[in-house]
Amino acid sequence: MDTDLDKQHRNITLIGMPAAGKSMVGVLLAKRLGYSFIDTDIVIQEQEGRLLKEIIAQDGLDGFLAVENRVNASLTPRRAVIAPGGSVIYGREAMEHLKEIGTVVYLRVAYDALEKRLGNLKDRGVALRDGMTLRDLYEERTPLYEKYADITIDEAGKSAGDIVDELRALLAGRNR
Repeated sequence: MDTDLDKQHRNITLIGMPAAGKSMVGVLLAKRLGYSFIDTDIVIQEQEGRLLKEIIAQDGLDGFLAVENRVNASLTPRRAVIAPGGSVIYGREAMEHLKEIGTVVYLRVAYDALEKRLGNLKDRGVALRDGMTLRDLYEERTPLYEKYADITIDEAGKSAGDIVDELRALLAGRNR
């Protein structure tokens, strides 16, 4: 049974910093909506036959970003919650495509909370240029997340369930 939410928002893409909760919130949201869930980092690894950190080590950061842009720009899901890597916002084609096929939601997390959540950035496959700190990355990416977001959810003091409830209400409100 299609609802207005299904018709107007074929897909929902969650963007934000690494460890912002895109995968956790995405899985919960997909279950609540009856959507599929796509973690694009896994799609990239499957298509490339390498881990993210291996792609970065072998192809360099720009090579990885090109792969990430290509993979995200070629997704063709229906009724899916999509959780791309935090660096997806560097790919103009990918972001234009994701906005075209659904609603883009920015999961905003405060820097201090992010710093506590993150472990080894290199091991996570985080796209980080040499000499760049987590703070530098945060300050560089935040304006891009804000630029592409149709909806922004501030995570401060909220559980993943709270975020899903708030997001469902916001999506439903956009369809009235």
